[in-house]
Amino acid sequence: MLERTIATQTHGRYLVEPASVSGPSPILVGFHGYGEGAAEMLARLTPIDGVSRWHIVSIQGLSRFYNRRSNEVVASWMTRQDRELAIADNVAYAAAVIETVAHDWPSTGDVVFAGFSQGVAMAFRAAASSGRRVRGIIAAGGDVPPEIDVASLATIERALVCHGARDEWYTPDTFAADLARLRAADVATRPLDFDGGHEWSDAVRVASAAFLNELR
Repeated sequence: MLERTIATQTHGRYLVEPASVSGPSPILVGFHGYGEGAAEMLARLTPIDGVSRWHIVSIQGLSRFYNRRSNEVVASWMTRQDRELAIADNVAYAAAVIETVAHDWPSTGDVVFAGFSQGVAMAFRAAASSGRRVRGIIAAGGDVPPEIDVASLATIERALVCHGARDEWYTPDTFAADLARLRAADVATRPLDFDGGHEWSDAVRVASAAFLNELR
């Protein structure tokens, strides 16, 4: 048996909440966790205080499937099968979404990426390969992908890295290692170790508001 792969065209889905202010606005790009959809990540980002001055974009993973309990359509970003090819597909997909949004709405060109759980890795991959100025990244409940080198991480100006003290998936050791990697790449890194589990908590929302507000 011979195994091969072939490139093919597919369609991705994303949601946009345009800025409510006039004139060019920066873009906040969100990536959801495993078994979620674009709506869940958009719902995390829209309540952030002051975010109305941003174009909010929530990108849905290309690998869609049904939640067996609710029959809702959800998605993931990749599996271990053909992982490198999936990474390349997802990075190109995210870049195409950002360019389309920047074309359709007046944009300053600045971008911040945000991710939750599995979406954190995708947020870092998209940020590290972006051709735009990456003002920052907000990461909650997920780790920095191991394949991103120091030079690529260094293109990210700032990072808010959030860890729930009772998070069974994103452990304290991984949290500490991520902070060390980002600081070694001279990324201005702000840790948030909040009282909670594997979640996008109110503490994350408040810290995200302060983080974005500083980028004016």
